[in-house]
Amino acid sequence: MLKVVNLNKSFGAQTIFDDVSFTVMKGEKAGLTGRNGHGKTTLLKILCGIEHPDSGEISIPRGYRMGYVSQETRFTRDTLLAEGSLGLPEHLCDEAWRVRKILDGLGFTKEDMDRDPGIFSDGYKIRLNLAKALLSEPDLLLLDEPTNYLDVVTIRWLIDFLNKWRGGLILVTHDRSFMDAVATHILGIHRRKIRKIQGGTDKLYDQLLKEEEIHEKTRINDDRKRKETELFISRFRAKARLAGLVQSRVKALQKQKSLEKLEKIKTLDFSFNCRQIQAKTLLSIRDLSFGYPGQAAMPIRRLSVTVGAHDRIAVIGKNGKGKTTLLRVIAGELTPAEGEFHLHQQAVISFFDQTKISGLSEQLTVEEEIMNSCGDRQRARDVAGAMMFEGDDALKRIRVLSGGERSRVLLGTILARETNLLLLDEPTNHLDMESCDALMAAIDDFPGAVIFVTHNELFLHSLANRFIVFQGDAPFTYEGTYRDFLNRIGWDEEAPERGGDSAAGTEPLNKKNVRKVRADIQQRRSMELKPLERKMADIEAALHDIEGKITRCNSDLINASAAGAGSAVGSLSIELHGLKKQADALYDELDSLTGEYESRTAGFDEELKELEVCR
Repeated sequence: MLKVVNLNKSFGAQTIFDDVSFTVMKGEKAGLTGRNGHGKTTLLKILCGIEHPDSGEISIPRGYRMGYVSQETRFTRDTLLAEGSLGLPEHLCDEAWRVRKILDGLGFTKEDMDRDPGIFSDGYKIRLNLAKALLSEPDLLLLDEPTNYLDVVTIRWLIDFLNKWRGGLILVTHDRSFMDAVATHILGIHRRKIRKIQGGTDKLYDQLLKEEEIHEKTRINDDRKRKETELFISRFRAKARLAGLVQSRVKALQKQKSLEKLEKIKTLDFSFNCRQIQAKTLLSIRDLSFGYPGQAAMPIRRLSVTVGAHDRIAVIGKNGKGKTTLLRVIAGELTPAEGEFHLHQQAVISFFDQTKISGLSEQLTVEEEIMNSCGDRQRARDVAGAMMFEGDDALKRIRVLSGGERSRVLLGTILARETNLLLLDEPTNHLDMESCDALMAAIDDFPGAVIFVTHNELFLHSLANRFIVFQGDAPFTYEGTYRDFLNRIGWDEEAPERGGDSAAGTEPLNKKNVRKVRADIQQRRSMELKPLERKMADIEAALHDIEGKITRCNSDLINASAAGAGSAVGSLSIELHGLKKQADALYDELDSLTGEYESRTAGFDEELKELEVCR
């Protein structure tokens, strides 16, 4: 058990923790929440001895071991497997299979095991440190943003691993769905205190909101009573007959404690600036292929997709498959090798790319950097305020900002422009949980189209209704919700292995062949059904318009009959007949299209079902 008592920590004039106390019992998994800069990473460093508190006590049992994922990426062994094995406790030092299993789950390949750990990207080096921490089997595991650099498949593996983890856990993450999937308790850093509750993040935030509402109502009520008491004392102080009563009020006033007004906590509150466009389709891509020079395989091959004016399309898949490359092609930064690419002439693209954070000018202020995007100082100042750079904070230079603050500046440069097609590449990186919630609401409210890359499954479940999936030999589109995708297709790495002999004379449907056939079915399904869906939607809209006209025409006909207006009755009857004839024709067409749609859907479902049986 870990026990923290009366912990205090300040940096200069800024108090981070004020008499903080909490415990983490054996086997508890605690999610540590709080806004950026409120001390989450500082607390983890204090617990593992990297930082020291100003005062307070941290109590742990004798022999209690804590594991912390280091950001240090210098290694001492010449192979990935040997470096990973350093994480094994002494009594398991010969069990290399444990190392292989963890490294495989974190996205390393069989071939990677004998490679020098120094050759991997920074993201994969952090994964190696995460593997060593998981392998060490500590009593308490401290994880600070473990989902950074992880793709959605690896995150899902890590959730499963941590749910089976028998030791204690303190987890910091901006990914609310990840935290709620793992944590049994929440440690909430709020106003320099820490509140612990059993349950998920929603329960904590609801409780804090209710408590602050009660605090403010109590404070306002107490202030009113105080003013009434002061007025009574002032009016009757000179009255000898009421001296005793006045004196008792004075004593009561001196004993009364005054609640302080809660300081305002900065929060993101913004919306994207949409440029109106009279078009149903913003972008049409057909048989698009792209490959980098010198690469044997093309990350994007024969991709076809149309982007409607209000679409929410998520680009999903493992790291390194080509998701960011696709967004860069759409943004015009890369030229496709093959295929047709048609962007509506009134479409305006805004591209949020995390790699562009390093491209922000170090010498410019926040206001100047945003103003470069819109040319309007007042607009830039307003956007800076929405990004929590209020007042003089907008005059801070980029060079002094943290990673999270720079991410907000980059987001601000997009907010300052009018756009109708948003491209967002990992927009939640460096944002805290509350900022992620604000971003999700802004995307949901945006009237234009959004194509986004994210590994945050809350965003995938809440926002996306279409997907471009990088899985198998080539990317393919999927129409439907993320839950539908998981149920009907899912991630290859999570698919249960199925046995059975293949039919004589046919190529066995191994994992690779299944992926290829399934991707082909999904591609054909999308290309055949999407035009039908658009036609049906257009007919339904036309019917809604005609039925409104029929209703109005009926009302006018009744009024004309009551008024005895014969000529009006005649013309309205003719108009009503024509409208009903149009409606009947549209209903017949809709019925025919619906039958065709259901028939084709059933055919594709049967193909997918047969494919699963063959496995």
